[in-house]
Amino acid sequence: MRWIDDVAGAGGASYTFHLEACFQKPDSADHDPLAIIDRIHASGMRAGVAISPDTPSEKITDSIAAKADLLLVMTVHPGRGGQKFIDACVVKIAELRARFPQKDIQVDGGVGPKTVKPCAEAGSNVVVAGTAVFGAPQPGVVIQELKHAIETELRKAGTLT
Repeated sequence: MRWIDDVAGAGGASYTFHLEACFQKPDSADHDPLAIIDRIHASGMRAGVAISPDTPSEKITDSIAAKADLLLVMTVHPGRGGQKFIDACVVKIAELRARFPQKDIQVDGGVGPKTVKPCAEAGSNVVVAGTAVFGAPQPGVVIQELKHAIETELRKAGTLT
């Protein structure tokens, strides 16, 4: 929880934390996901909850999802950019979308023009694409490709307004 106020003070609009960090000291208020979400909201930001590739989607409980503004599926192991997309994580996106149809489902890690479609088909409506965009000779073209893929799938699902 120690960075929440700093991020809010710097003008941050949202703050996403890794659920796995809460498992380190499960009896500590500083590691209670519901308390963390409340603290983020009290700071005036949207609250996101991330899960790593090895964490089952069921670890995001109904009570956590009810309070969170977005759910983030990491499709690489956190720590460094440029990693290869882990295809097995796509099923987690679909599981979360089925359980929480109204939530923003974000995906981060190895997302680019070749991997965004399965993410969007599974139900992701928000993507983070670092290396794919910033490492491209024409970043604007990549951004448009990603945006088009997401919008196409949202239209198919009837959720694009």
